Amino acid sequence: MDAALRSDLAARGVAPECIETIDLVRDVLARVGDKRTVLVTTALAPGPLRFTALHDQVAGVSQRMLSQTLRLLTRDGLVTRTAYAEVPPRVEYALTPLGRSLSDAVDGVVHWVREHQAEVMQNRTESEAERRRGGRLR
Repeated sequence: MDAALRSDLAARGVAPECIETIDLVRDVLARVGDKRTVLVTTALAPGPLRFTALHDQVAGVSQRMLSQTLRLLTRDGLVTRTAYAEVPPRVEYALTPLGRSLSDAVDGVVHWVREHQAEVMQNRTESEAERRRGGRLR
């Protein structure tokens, strides 16, 4: 959250601890709403994976972006990185209990999408047709 927004909230009488909570909620929503986070947590739900296996399962994400996502998920305590002292070295990534709870929440969203897919698609089609006719959107 930028300093101007913090100042505005403080001027409105919002308690500092509430400002911190708002800031954390925004940050966590950005992390959870990131498509790579969703793809990684879904791929790791069945169990630990090595980087290459994880990269194979997360289509369309570069190695660089996958590495960055894994670093952020590890920082937030959603994923663990375990390096084994072997030759050649082996590193595995796995969901933590906190990451598993996020995975369960993502599963709920996926279930909702599957249940309501036809409705959403119909609404999109109607909205696009209305836009083409020059009408206003609802």
